[in-house]
Amino acid sequence: MTDRALVNASWIINPGGATPRLKDASLIIRNGFITDMGPAAEVDSRGLETIDARGLVLTPGLVNTHDHFLECLTRALPAGQDVGLMDWLHIHNPIWAAATPDALQSATQIRAAELLLSGCTTTVDHNYLWPNGCSVDDQIEAMQAMGLRFHVARGSVTLGASQGGLTPDAVAEDEAAVLADCERVIARYHDPAPGSMLQVVLAPCSPYSVSEGFMRDTAALARQHGVRLHTHLAEGRDEHAWCLDNLGHSPLAHVESLGWLTEDAWFAHMITLSGPEIVRLGMSGAGVAHCPCSNMRLGNGIAPVQAMLGRGVPVGIGVDGAASNDAGNLLAETRQAMLLQRVDQGAAALGAEQALAMATRSGADVLGRDDIGQLAPGMAADIAGFRLDALEMAGGAVHDPLAALVFCPPARADLVMVGGRLRVQGGELLGHDLGQLIARHNALASHLVAGA
Repeated sequence: MTDRALVNASWIINPGGATPRLKDASLIIRNGFITDMGPAAEVDSRGLETIDARGLVLTPGLVNTHDHFLECLTRALPAGQDVGLMDWLHIHNPIWAAATPDALQSATQIRAAELLLSGCTTTVDHNYLWPNGCSVDDQIEAMQAMGLRFHVARGSVTLGASQGGLTPDAVAEDEAAVLADCERVIARYHDPAPGSMLQVVLAPCSPYSVSEGFMRDTAALARQHGVRLHTHLAEGRDEHAWCLDNLGHSPLAHVESLGWLTEDAWFAHMITLSGPEIVRLGMSGAGVAHCPCSNMRLGNGIAPVQAMLGRGVPVGIGVDGAASNDAGNLLAETRQAMLLQRVDQGAAALGAEQALAMATRSGADVLGRDDIGQLAPGMAADIAGFRLDALEMAGGAVHDPLAALVFCPPARADLVMVGGRLRVQGGELLGHDLGQLIARHNALASHLVAGA
């Protein structure tokens, strides 16, 4: 791995931390980690490959805490444009059930490219349908070629339509087979070491797409191997009403009864929480992936982010599925998180620095990582650089470069490093022909939808 220096950055900013903003600053990277950082005149870069970061504001690489890459194949599907969550799932699930390994790999590469170009360096994917031979291995192979730090979720659905589920019976898996594959995937791929590029998460789709016994067994298996847990929860009013009618209690109370309301778990959405439930969530240590655009697109509501933050809940940002958001720009999602809280709670509800901290430092906390999410000596060299003279930030970056990143229209990342390796430079994705990736993906998407 090349040791190098990023020199003469106009700004180095760590949102939400005690480290002051550094103007005209440099940093040193050795073996994928930051070893020195400070004013350019005080950082010795002699003998190192140098990259001139003049004109850039550098931030920690953004952390995406919830996504569904497979959905990239069904963006803007006409039948799903104007329907709520349950109807949306009934429309899309049969199409996703026809996906092939090639389609899953293409969707993974397309999403990785989008995320990288928005300044994202670490991502989760929560895939829970594995039709026609698709596997976690397909996603890992595709992602390793793209170079993002990857938390791959071995998701699952075991209750098909005939058992009251939302997916076709043909893609509902046997619970014993899922648990066996979870063990295989953990043994083969999970790396808990500092600087890990690949970690495994166990992630049933939702507490009502598998049995209660399977939820408990999954939690036990995760804790046996020291991996984290993830699922959807409290996503909307329909789900809340269904839980009360069929389970006799709320979604949060349900997972609490299954042993999931713990610090090794995080949940996507968490919209329909009561005040006392937010208190319980804060006491548990469990985290939340906030997905504002998806929540808005499907009409599910506004998550009580400010109240959760006030109770010490780790809240990260997730772009969510590409067919319920139709975008994979994590900086745009961060902006939307800030604006949506202001719609709900007033103009002072969430500031730019708070929002960007959710997309970096807090996202790392949600994933249980203490080696990413900040720029400091000893941290992984995951870095996003944005041009201060970008059109989107004209007239804003000169006043407050951090605020301009969030208040202004999201700019394309000019430079992205993951573990010290360049993935984006000059605003271009390195090592891949983006046009070819898009053309292949469009052909696969057209074939998938036409066939279904």
